[in-house]
Amino acid sequence: MEKTKQVLLVGETWVSAATHYKGFDQFGSVTFHSGAGPLTAALADTEFQLTHLPAHQAVEQLPFTADGLAAYDAILLSDIGATSLQLHPDVWLHGKPVADRLKLLRGYVEQGGALAMFGGYLSFQGIDGKARWRRTPVEEVLPVTCLPYDDRLEVPEGFSAVLVPGATDHPILAGIPAEWPLLLGANEVEVKPGAEVLARLPACQGSHPLLVTGRYGRGRTLAWTSDVSPHWLPQSFIDWPGYAPLFTNMLRWLTTAD
Repeated sequence: MEKTKQVLLVGETWVSAATHYKGFDQFGSVTFHSGAGPLTAALADTEFQLTHLPAHQAVEQLPFTADGLAAYDAILLSDIGATSLQLHPDVWLHGKPVADRLKLLRGYVEQGGALAMFGGYLSFQGIDGKARWRRTPVEEVLPVTCLPYDDRLEVPEGFSAVLVPGATDHPILAGIPAEWPLLLGANEVEVKPGAEVLARLPACQGSHPLLVTGRYGRGRTLAWTSDVSPHWLPQSFIDWPGYAPLFTNMLRWLTTAD
């Protein structure tokens, strides 16, 4: 199938450093990790051309102009904090002003762009509140509001998504199997007035929103509060026949003109 729609995935990578102790001796190691593989594979044979901008590269390479952002039909923010997109090295190291890309993202949606945020330790407000998306221009366009503190919902025993009555008629859920695999966590958010909730955590886990859609200006927005890969989204979810259709449907809805 011809790939005609350009999608930019921002984030979903991290670097870990470890110190290994073996008796008297010790040594260090550094490992680069990417959680983008499952989503990349899911979109491989669709009409979407996915470009992945790792978190450490996004600091400098996410476009600084409206025209640069407009090259993409949809932008996906996944497990990357607001600070990474505001503290360019010119600001942080040299005290020079640069454009605020959070405001540019708001304008991108207002002018008809599509923006989604996927959950993770540095999504929404994140672990220890360090993702810091609350009260930003990006939060303004999302269909949900971030909490002012650590918003993680850790569910080690797992939970199955609960679809809101009538949600199966929504295009995002078209053709998705009724039985969903377990998820292991999500970010807690609050739904904005006028947004549409399609799926929630079960009542025993607080019925928090899991999948929410909304609109801002001429554009569409979406919040998926769990992950797109481990650990909150286990391999069993990736192997589920509904994984690829679910995220492909999200992008099709996002990039459909009103």
